[in-house]
Amino acid sequence: MSTKTAVSPSEFELVSGLEIHVQLNTQTKIFSSDSASFGAKPNEHISAVSLALPGALPKLNKEVVAKAIRMGLALNCTINQLNFFDRKNYFYADLPKGYQITQDNKPICQNGYLNVTLSNGEEKRIGINRIHLEEDAGKSMHDQNDQYSYVDLNRAGVPLIEIVTEPDIRSSEEASALLTEMRKLVRHLNVSDGNMEEGSLRCDANISIREAGTTEFGTRCEVKNLNSIRNVRRAMDFEFNRQKEVVTTGGRIIQSTLNFDAEEGTTSPMRSKEEANDYRYFPDPDLPPIHISDEWLAQIKASMPELPAEISKRLVKDYGVNTSEATLLAEDTELLAYLNSALPAVKNKKSLVNWLTGSVRALLSEQEISISEFKVSPAQLADVINLVDDKKITQQIALQQLLPLIINTEGADVNKLAADHSLLIEENGDELAGFVDQVLSKYEAQVQAYKKGKKGVLGLFVGEVMKLAKGKADPQKINELLQEKLK
Repeated sequence: MSTKTAVSPSEFELVSGLEIHVQLNTQTKIFSSDSASFGAKPNEHISAVSLALPGALPKLNKEVVAKAIRMGLALNCTINQLNFFDRKNYFYADLPKGYQITQDNKPICQNGYLNVTLSNGEEKRIGINRIHLEEDAGKSMHDQNDQYSYVDLNRAGVPLIEIVTEPDIRSSEEASALLTEMRKLVRHLNVSDGNMEEGSLRCDANISIREAGTTEFGTRCEVKNLNSIRNVRRAMDFEFNRQKEVVTTGGRIIQSTLNFDAEEGTTSPMRSKEEANDYRYFPDPDLPPIHISDEWLAQIKASMPELPAEISKRLVKDYGVNTSEATLLAEDTELLAYLNSALPAVKNKKSLVNWLTGSVRALLSEQEISISEFKVSPAQLADVINLVDDKKITQQIALQQLLPLIINTEGADVNKLAADHSLLIEENGDELAGFVDQVLSKYEAQVQAYKKGKKGVLGLFVGEVMKLAKGKADPQKINELLQEKLK
């Protein structure tokens, strides 16, 4: 009699797909004019439609469809120009109709993909099975009263898109990279604020394992409502290890829906996994099919902004910036807009990028403001950079004295401001040579050390000369004078 050889845990691979729920940032709900904003008092944003009162009929918000199409185009999907809504039937206290309006057989977008870059530089393509439209449910609150649970229906009817990936994910790092890119995209396209803490971006992870080298899928478990990228990674790693342990000790994975305990970092069963037929899907008779005309689809395509990955590649190619600088600019739409406004006025494009990703970004962080609140206009910053690059002012003086003056002088002419406050480099060769002589005579021991090969002390000499010149001297010119004197 043959016995099956135990499988080593190292011989398993993770197989995962994500279901990403994105709350769209429309002003009103998907099927009513109720406000969709976050943070209102319980049951403040409700109406007959949200409450599912008899006779209340849904009416589709057109902007919801447009935002779903934008996301589908960004994810390289086919847009189904004829699609319709279905009813997904299940009972829950915060689902007032007893069903959710969603899309089943004919979603608005299908068959796309997204390329993500991993930490080792490798690019991974993850397939997008579908994007469908649906409404959110309400919220049950169990901690308000010892005897009763309360229901807040503000969220009922808030518009969602659900992005369902193919089971192409093979590690928690890939899942993290995918979610990070998704969050960038929804913000860049102005589809959602992507705030996971407020529930604008939520994720369910379907996780299974299989022996490495095989193609057959294992039994999957779904971990629900993961509200941070970190928790997605933790839940995926824990569940992968749990399933490996079950299988290698002779157990069997039971298809189920799991909850993730963020404090403990563990998963636990919520219920057995439902199948599609449990929901008794059928077309919603109250909503006509969505017809997306060729003209409207063409308009949406024409209005699509350049995507972050494309922007990043262009910045590297056109301005010689490094990948991290390009990524930073591509992901910050306000910083990118500022860059584009300043570009026509600046002489050295790379200098502008260096300032924005370096000194200016540090200044914004220090003051805890965004670039939109920065009181130096793009044209003014371009003038400052040009003065520095033309060696008419030192970068130190520009940062420490000129920028504060501009910030405190509304509509200032940068060149006039620098001249009026005597901030420009004074080209007095004799005076500068005198400062050099003073410094060298003061630091005779360091001069001897320099002549014996300790070249690092040159920075000391430059700094001391700059102090005597009150910062209004060209460091390169000082370097040249010092090296001439030190021969």
